[in-house]
Amino acid sequence: MKVAKFGGSSVASAEQIEKVATVIRNDPDRKFIVVSAPGKRDKDDFKITDMLIEIASRHEKNQPFDELVPIIMQRFSEMVNKLKLSTTIVEEMEQTIRETLKSNVPSTLKMDTIKSLGEVFSAKVLSNYLASLDLEATFLDPKEAGIMVSDEPGNAQVLPESFSKLYTLRENDGVFVIPGFFGYTENEKLVTFSRGGSDITGSIVAAGVKASLYENFTDVDSVYAVNPAIVHQPKQISTITYKEMRELSYAGFSVFHDEALIPAFKEKIPVCIKNTNNPDAPGTMVVAEKKPNEQCVVGIAGDAGFCSLYVSKYLMNRELGFGRKLLQLFEDEHISFEHAPSGIDDMSVVIRQSELTQEKEKVILRRLQDELHVDTIKIHRNLAMVMVVGEGMISTIGVAQKATKAITDANVNMVMINQGSSEVSMMFGIQEEDLTRAVQSLYSAFFQEEKTTVLI
Repeated sequence: MKVAKFGGSSVASAEQIEKVATVIRNDPDRKFIVVSAPGKRDKDDFKITDMLIEIASRHEKNQPFDELVPIIMQRFSEMVNKLKLSTTIVEEMEQTIRETLKSNVPSTLKMDTIKSLGEVFSAKVLSNYLASLDLEATFLDPKEAGIMVSDEPGNAQVLPESFSKLYTLRENDGVFVIPGFFGYTENEKLVTFSRGGSDITGSIVAAGVKASLYENFTDVDSVYAVNPAIVHQPKQISTITYKEMRELSYAGFSVFHDEALIPAFKEKIPVCIKNTNNPDAPGTMVVAEKKPNEQCVVGIAGDAGFCSLYVSKYLMNRELGFGRKLLQLFEDEHISFEHAPSGIDDMSVVIRQSELTQEKEKVILRRLQDELHVDTIKIHRNLAMVMVVGEGMISTIGVAQKATKAITDANVNMVMINQGSSEVSMMFGIQEEDLTRAVQSLYSAFFQEEKTTVLI
């Protein structure tokens, strides 16, 4: 029994949905299907979810939004007409949008409901199309499926009781099409995961029904060792571990939401990343454990948008509770930290730059002086984090030397270096403008003996 999740590019048009239907029909083991909202048909197109969020935002601000609704309706109308389905699907969607906006629910819950509609109607279009092909297919709302989540609008977490409820679905016949991205609280409120959360839904369903395989269909043949927009025709990764995929997703790989694999990982369910447009390609397998003698480093990734807060204080190491007090300041301001490398008398906290607003920065700086009495405070903005990832690093000599030499050869200054205790990844903090150059040099050092062809 397989769970197959199809991303936004896979359901972006009628032609893509026809491909999805072919993939489902070609393997009767694909019983549970999770879908995203329609994505872009080309680089100049729009994503349905983006448009829905804009509608909800304008409504909340009492700004005009009526001209946006027909744009979404036109998109779904084209799909429905080409697939020769009933237009009632489109009429139902428009009615749902307008009724939700008129409802008296809090704005956060209204936003979550509106932005989930892309997935809902994507699933309805697909299930109706599969039924038109004489396939026993049923639309299954996450509430009916049993996907229970915490009451955190826009950042829901799955509740443990979801998995036993999902398992009972194994007893039913036919194909179930489930909209991704959201679940329901114990009080039956619709709440979404963080953006990109349809991957999370797919992983939750796979873990719940104890699938033999979770297939994640996207628009690439496999995961690559580096972003193809930075390096021309990079190496394809045939096998990667959950830990390696998590590190790469966190560091900017767009194939997976960085939290998506956790449910599948806990149940040790293998994951295969495949291409809807080339379903016969083997794809990339995500597994629990690495085989001996496999590639030491599997990928290079980088992401911008970070900043770091550096503090130093003489005899910091002897001051009981200093680190806890420092991180407490961030917790008080509802800021999560990414990394916290430290020395004897100094400590840095790396965070997403978008979280450190000017107002929060002023509060933290004042409290650092008033409560922790630090000697030095520095804030470095516009940083990028580059990750060298591979579980084989733990048993390979010279990885750090090769990585630092590659960055130095690219004439890039390293602001910080951090290696986790698991030794799955090595992180380098650099200036954002140096990100592309650093990634290209690292890829060349670890994956090509000769100088790689790069994209400018």
